[in-house]
Amino acid sequence: MNPRKLLGGPAIVAYLALVKLLVHLGTARVYGFFTDELYFLACGEHLDWGYVDMPPLTAFQAWLTRALFGDAPESIRLFPALAGAALVLLTGALVRALGGGRFAQGMAALAVLVAPVYLAFDSYLSMNSIEPLLWMGCAWVLIRMIQTGEVRLWLAFGALAGIGLENKHTMLLFGFALVAGLLLTPERRLLANRWLPLGGLIAFNLFLPNLLWNLAHHFPFFELLRNIREDGRDVQFSPLQFLALQAVLVFPLSFPLWTGGLLRLLANREARPYRALGWAYLIALGVLLLTHGKVYYLAPAYSMLLAAGAVSLEERLRRLRSLRTPAPRAERWLKPALATGLLLTGALFAPTALPILPPETYLRYTEALGIAQPKIENRGTGPMPQLFADRFGWKEMAETVARVYHALPEGERQRTAIYANDYGEGGAIDYYGPTLGLPKAIGGHVSYWLWGPRAYTGETLIVLGDDSEGIDRHFEEVHEVAEIGHPYAMRQEHFTLYLCRKPKGWRSLQEIWPRLKEFH
Repeated sequence: MNPRKLLGGPAIVAYLALVKLLVHLGTARVYGFFTDELYFLACGEHLDWGYVDMPPLTAFQAWLTRALFGDAPESIRLFPALAGAALVLLTGALVRALGGGRFAQGMAALAVLVAPVYLAFDSYLSMNSIEPLLWMGCAWVLIRMIQTGEVRLWLAFGALAGIGLENKHTMLLFGFALVAGLLLTPERRLLANRWLPLGGLIAFNLFLPNLLWNLAHHFPFFELLRNIREDGRDVQFSPLQFLALQAVLVFPLSFPLWTGGLLRLLANREARPYRALGWAYLIALGVLLLTHGKVYYLAPAYSMLLAAGAVSLEERLRRLRSLRTPAPRAERWLKPALATGLLLTGALFAPTALPILPPETYLRYTEALGIAQPKIENRGTGPMPQLFADRFGWKEMAETVARVYHALPEGERQRTAIYANDYGEGGAIDYYGPTLGLPKAIGGHVSYWLWGPRAYTGETLIVLGDDSEGIDRHFEEVHEVAEIGHPYAMRQEHFTLYLCRKPKGWRSLQEIWPRLKEFH
């Protein structure tokens, strides 16, 4: 192999992708499973074409990774780590497609590596880790269409968009934004052909199973969104706050890079053919501001802006070569200085998004730096921020439930159901329960409600996370049997465990199950 290739742009990007993969696999065991992650694992045990709060791809990932690699944290988090590494590689490809050289490829890939939002996304199993790959895959296909005029690539675009819709419905937002961006530029010429509707048909057919599932279940996701809005669970940000948080999520030192990329796409003469990408970002941003979308919903779009910004930076530095000394010397030292500064400050702030430090060390570290994760939900936290707090206490909770369950007389134990009041609790029972001799959980929260009460009548329940006043209305016997609560867990995961017997006014769980639905 040519030694120069080992220091070329693609090689540098590959090294950074490998670093990202190793970082995520190396930190997979530092904290426990995230609450959503436990729920996704439970969904993987109930494979279907849809769930109350998501399309099926994440549940399929959960099933597949356990089937192939087992239940270890490194196994379950392998796909997110691979997706993160692949995003670094794809960012390098975007830079090359936009005309960037070795420095631009390295800077853009490094910016993706240190971005707090991607460090967080790729640290646990969810739809958020694969979503940036699908968005940026569509962007790369569009760039290739612009460059080659090969409109048959709409078929590949449609395939990626269809898979994206089976992963997360926000794929529709980016697909719409890209097409709208094309309409606003001379590249609209790419729309007037038979391959676009054929690509759309591919996307529709891939999405169709989930669409039919939603039709059959009366679109529960809309009910969920309405309830979340009414509950006020999500923090509402002003447009300025929303924009400021974009800089925080992508990393403050990368702000000039991606904003420079946006300006290049919108205003630079050489980048004029790719102006649709800049418009796509602004359109997606506008839709999210108007609909009060979550602050991280735009995160999958930033790789293309970082790529364009790195190309712009490289061109500016290249112009220094045409100047007289000492400018050429400045250009030589400025490149490694910029890369080193981004790498070192990114490493300094990485523990705020990546579960890499023990909790006590993390608290001292963030106090010393004076920084914290932004709060995006109106839920009570303890000393740890939500992204980390939701990873504590699940195994301990399951072990406490197991002690109560196995203390019951054998005959009663066989009739006793474990009722979880949120999907994290249910997922924890389902994940840790088999080794503790526990049955699968039941509950009314989101998809657990769809899975029903199994064969339980409800004559005896172990209830997690409810209030005694509410339980007293439904049972004649209510006993407080244990207290649940990890010092670093979310506040709602500090609760009393109840043993309930003798239902009041109802004969079976099947009878009252419709009233137990909790879509929030």
